[in-house]
Amino acid sequence: MAPTGVVMSRIVHELANRGHELHVVTSLPWYRKHQVEQGWSGALWRVEKTNWGSITRVQPFAGKTKSNLLRRAVGFILFSYLVGLRALFAGKVWRRVDGVLAMSPPLTLGLIGWHTKLFRGGKLVFNIQDIFPDAAIETGAITNKKIISFASWLERTSYKCSDSVVLLSDDLANNVQSKLEQKFHKRVKVIPNFVDTQAITPMSRMTKYRTELRIDDALVVMYAGNVGFSQSLEMLVSAARELPQLIFVINGEGAARESLKKSAHGLSNVRFGDYQDVSRLSEVLATGDIHVVPLKRGLGSVSVPSKTYSILASGRPVLAAVDLDTEVPRILAAADAGVCVEPDNSAAFISALRAMTLDPKTLSEMGERGRKWVENHASPASVAQRYEALYTP
Repeated sequence: MAPTGVVMSRIVHELANRGHELHVVTSLPWYRKHQVEQGWSGALWRVEKTNWGSITRVQPFAGKTKSNLLRRAVGFILFSYLVGLRALFAGKVWRRVDGVLAMSPPLTLGLIGWHTKLFRGGKLVFNIQDIFPDAAIETGAITNKKIISFASWLERTSYKCSDSVVLLSDDLANNVQSKLEQKFHKRVKVIPNFVDTQAITPMSRMTKYRTELRIDDALVVMYAGNVGFSQSLEMLVSAARELPQLIFVINGEGAARESLKKSAHGLSNVRFGDYQDVSRLSEVLATGDIHVVPLKRGLGSVSVPSKTYSILASGRPVLAAVDLDTEVPRILAAADAGVCVEPDNSAAFISALRAMTLDPKTLSEMGERGRKWVENHASPASVAQRYEALYTP
């Protein structure tokens, strides 16, 4: 369900298609409700054989809420311990491998990848989806100086233990290089995320999901993804008050959902939707006429929301509220497929949204251009080939 999970799964399948044997250690399904899904509970881990290797799914120790940071930290540590243990036994026990690919967050998996490399061999590639602890510090989720100091040490140590550190954009790469001595800079690589343009395709806006949300043919402004505190989703509620002729859909779950529901109380033009099965992704995205990609100020240089690629693949325009001169605004400018305003500025956001809704023809043309851009620039096969190259001499 998680966008990063979709990305990593596709990398695995693309590498398998290139003839590689792979053994994945991941979590039991839990992302949708922040608890292990029905039918998967009752075991610390489960192993599934595949035609390209195996998948070991371990207990994520997830809480039902993301707001308890101490609970999440303990859960990450326990999860990481289990991942490290099972990685030693993945595939043929103790057999040497050609390489290890670890992903952050959680940041702890960097050292787990290094631990796996020590025992199993090969090169370690550390994939960074969001730079931690920067994102948590910027949002105020972490304020304790001792915790920040420890997390920063863990971050730098993980980078130095890796043979390659993969970031999604030049902004993120510059951020990481600024924390390392010059001799480690060559280890930092930029490989963007991608989108499966065969799985996500443009559809008619009059979807079954629109009917389920009790929406007629009104123009829909949608946010689809994690409803967390790193996104400035209060702007959507403010916009809903100013633009009653539009329908606003917040589709997803997360720590900020309940507070947003309270803020939107009494607004008949705001709908909250739950996560849908990945098979409905094209349909969900087609339901929105304009999609919103918001990040709080300071986060544009530490995170590149992968939902941006999926939205463009669906043939829909984007209104981004992200730090200017970072990756998302550059993507939208290159594709000519959306508008970007500065983050945390409700007035600018509402003004841009009002202007976009005045010209449906331009919205449609933006969507078409976005689709063409991802077809040419974000192919899964090309991204997998670049990962493969990191393991060759």
